[in-house]
Amino acid sequence: MEPASAWLEWLVQRTGGELMLFASVGILLIGIDDLLFDLLWLRMRDRSQIVARPAALPPAEVRDERLAIFIPAWREDAVLPATLERALMAWAGEDFRIYIGCYPNDSATLLAVSPLVARDQRLRLVIGQSDGPTTKGDNLNALWAALGEDERAEGFRFAGIVLHDAEDYVHPAELSVYRRGLRDHAMIQIPVVPFVDRGSIWIGGHYCDEFAEAHGKEVALRSQLGLPVPSAGVGCALSRNTVTLLALERGGLPFRAESLTEDYELGMLIGAYGLSARFVDIFGPAGDRIVSRGSFPGTVETAVRQKARWIAGIALAGWDSLGWIGPGRRGAARPRRDIWLTRWMLWRDRRAPLAALVLLTAYVALVVTALGKAGQILAGWAPPHSSEALRTLMAIDAAILVWRLGMRGHFTAQWYGGRQALMALPRAFVANVIAILAARRAVGLYYRMLRSGKVVWDKTEHHPNPDHVTPGVAAP
Repeated sequence: MEPASAWLEWLVQRTGGELMLFASVGILLIGIDDLLFDLLWLRMRDRSQIVARPAALPPAEVRDERLAIFIPAWREDAVLPATLERALMAWAGEDFRIYIGCYPNDSATLLAVSPLVARDQRLRLVIGQSDGPTTKGDNLNALWAALGEDERAEGFRFAGIVLHDAEDYVHPAELSVYRRGLRDHAMIQIPVVPFVDRGSIWIGGHYCDEFAEAHGKEVALRSQLGLPVPSAGVGCALSRNTVTLLALERGGLPFRAESLTEDYELGMLIGAYGLSARFVDIFGPAGDRIVSRGSFPGTVETAVRQKARWIAGIALAGWDSLGWIGPGRRGAARPRRDIWLTRWMLWRDRRAPLAALVLLTAYVALVVTALGKAGQILAGWAPPHSSEALRTLMAIDAAILVWRLGMRGHFTAQWYGGRQALMALPRAFVANVIAILAARRAVGLYYRMLRSGKVVWDKTEHHPNPDHVTPGVAAP
């Protein structure tokens, strides 16, 4: 054998073995973490729902509690008017006011929504003082200030504040769920259900799989355990007193303007104050599931941008802001069990960069192993030597992978049926690739934030899409 070929053979086999060992250990550790969570969910999944069906609410009580809906907007002229019209129609007869946050330099959005605002008193247009984009938190703070002005001028007080995005499809019974839930809890979160986009069945479709599992298991279990519930930023309601508490703690501005994921931080802070938050997954009076539906990115570039913002905001900057949440703020006593369970959930939220590194290593190891196989066939290389321990480790990892794919398919089937559940299996690979690319971008984004001290709203672009497929309504 030529010296160059022998050297290449040694390099490929040695590199492949080391990478495979690192990836196998990482997959095992993360897999055990997931398996423990799954076993806990299996133990508690038969617990009853916490909030009663909204159909049982007396109509007179519903109308006595006014809600404010906050919709921040930056360049949303393509989707926002339709969203407002859907909300006004769905919530006909309800007592609410929609606050729309715009910027003075976003003339397209201002022109698109102004005719609707002019003819419907339930809409309130709020134009910020600064040109956009700032951050979503900054936009929400402007809406909070406008809400306070309205309360003082008109002599009333809102019962709660609902968060939605400019492209959301709201549910007719949604406000009833919030009114009922906010009587006993500081925050209510309903499921978020992405549409299936026929034009992006792979990129956009992987959001369906992830949200189905996250809101079918992860968030639901946290709620049942009484742990902090992360807000999704849409389909979420906060009691008026809760937002006031956050405003008092932050000098009058309840939403952190320097955060990329202010919605997630809200849910964590509510738990740190010892306040109760609940995830509610129930059916409405019409027999359909009460959820917030919306579109998600359909290209690799837009999906990576969005997930990079989530990772940078939750796993990196959120770590700086929240720490590990100890016994409680303002003297809120929390059992030691809840403290450690909360920290476990924070670890799960923040492990995305590490998981991406493990996935990248695994895929590179597979490529190097394939090169080694090609060398055996074409150049007569010797088969690589692998220890019994490594083979056992890889067998365990394979079993964990089968279990994880089974869980993903199970939750996707609940929301979207068997066909989408089968597609969820190969879509897991797509999700992994996007996660790797997003983690890389997130590290760069976080580095720029630290150097500049500035945070800019790197929002998702929304466009009307007629190719939506309505999700199923299988029982939770």
